[in-house]
Order: sequence, then structure tokens, then C-alpha cells
Amino acid sequence: MELVTLMRTRTGPQGTFGVLTAKNFECCSLELPWKGNQNSISCIPTGTYFCEFIHSSHYGPSYWVHDVPGRSEILIHTGNFAGDTEQGYETHSAGCILVGERFGRFDSQDAVLLSRKTLRKFTDKIVQRENFNLEIKEMY
Repeated sequence: MELVTLMRTRTGPQGTFGVLTAKNFECCSLELPWKGNQNSISCIPTGTYFCEFIHSSHYGPSYWVHDVPGRSEILIHTGNFAGDTEQGYETHSAGCILVGERFGRFDSQDAVLLSRKTLRKFTDKIVQRENFNLEIKEMY
């Protein structure tokens, strides 16, 4: 089974930014800031998780991240923002992992860009809709 790595590189009120790596593929990742693994407002803890390909009624092709302690329905899906809404930032994540081709800014907020294109490439060409293990690490 494929091992995919997410290396978190920085975090703050506009989100937790990182790099997702699989085979010869690398993309940007964005999650909510760390808030003690609180449901819907925090990124998930570091660790290794089993990811299953699903078709979400809301997001389309996605990956379900299983066995997150104290959490459920965590996905890898499309989106651009994962900011702290309590500090006035926009978010497309309720604790999920967003992917994009590169980092940038939308409406004065840090974001991941070209998310749909990136998830499609990751899903269809890199892991080919197969399940995988995701290892999340931090370097900050």
C-alpha cells in the first residue's frame, strides 16, 4: 500500500500549510490551525492514518481519513481557505485537508490554488483511486 506524507511547514491564524508527497508527486496542503484537535475548528493530530477513496456527495472524488482520534468525517478534498473563523478568516475546511498546486492569496488571505486540478491529478494519476496510508509530520 502506498505511503503518502504530509509535512506541515508553518501554522497561524490563516491555516496550517504543508507539502503532500506521493511517488514523484508533490503538492501544497492547507488545514485549519491547531486548536487541540477540536471538532470542526482544528487540524488533526500528527500520526499515520488509513485513507479510503470515496465519492462525497458534496466534494466529489475525495479521500476519507480514517481513525482520527475523537474525530470523524475527515476528508482530503478541494478548497482554497482554512483560516481561523474566530479571527475573521474564511475557511473551506471543517478539519479536513485541502490540496492545491501552489500557495497564493485570494481576497487578502493565504490560500492553496488550483485545488480541483491538483486533487484530480493526485486521485486519478498518482494514487489511481487506491487506498493509501497518510503520515502527517511537522517541521515547525
